[in-house]
Amino acid sequence: MVMGIVNVTPDSFSDGACFLEPEAAVTRGRQLFDEGAAVVDVGGESTRPGAEPVPVGDEMARVVDVVAGLAPHGRVSIDTTKPDVARAAVAAGADILNDVSATLHEVAAELNVTWIAVHRQGKPATMQIAPHYTDVVTEVGDYLAAAAERGLVAGVPEVWIDPGIGFGKTTDHNLELLANLRQLTAGGAPVVVGASRKRFIGELHACSDGCSLDEVSTDDRFEGSLAAAAWAFAQGTAVVRAHDVAATVGAMKVVVA
Repeated sequence: MVMGIVNVTPDSFSDGACFLEPEAAVTRGRQLFDEGAAVVDVGGESTRPGAEPVPVGDEMARVVDVVAGLAPHGRVSIDTTKPDVARAAVAAGADILNDVSATLHEVAAELNVTWIAVHRQGKPATMQIAPHYTDVVTEVGDYLAAAAERGLVAGVPEVWIDPGIGFGKTTDHNLELLANLRQLTAGGAPVVVGASRKRFIGELHACSDGCSLDEVSTDDRFEGSLAAAAWAFAQGTAVVRAHDVAATVGAMKVVVA
């Protein structure tokens, strides 16, 4: 599956401030469904490096009407770490809880929705300040296995796991996780990968072109994002989270064929 992204935020790294009005966000989400997204992920709080927390009321006001507008057209995921936002979004029609804190398993069980447990080292405001691992693949794998077990014990009907590309990880960490995705996809739980337009792709692009990262816009990360998506699908990933849905769906079809 391809999960399309709609950020109803002023500060997300790629589409921040593009879809702040509910009507614009719903139009964008419907476009992503039309392009082949199996799920549209709606977020009201940026999780980019350096992002500051958003009050519960503000986040709820951003996402609930958007979820309600999209739910009649396909599966909707709510990207949040706040129980009250999760409950309001599910009441509006979301049936997936995308949780970068990997702490809301009891809420997902209460709401009887799919829970995505994401690995993150630290909080958005600080997670990219010298992230460190002894063995990133083993540590992330163990963390996600424990999270999945917590979810199942709590009664979550379906648990997906996400290695959290870019969430408290260097470019080398991200590449090592991608290179070893088979260790995650062989574990049984569906794996989600979200590499779309992230900084490490810009760094690779800048390195190959001999330019600075500042010269690589998020739109310039399209080809690298597509390559990462195709690789992830080829390694058995169940869901790829993407900004560029139509192209990612096309890549998925080729890999599947």
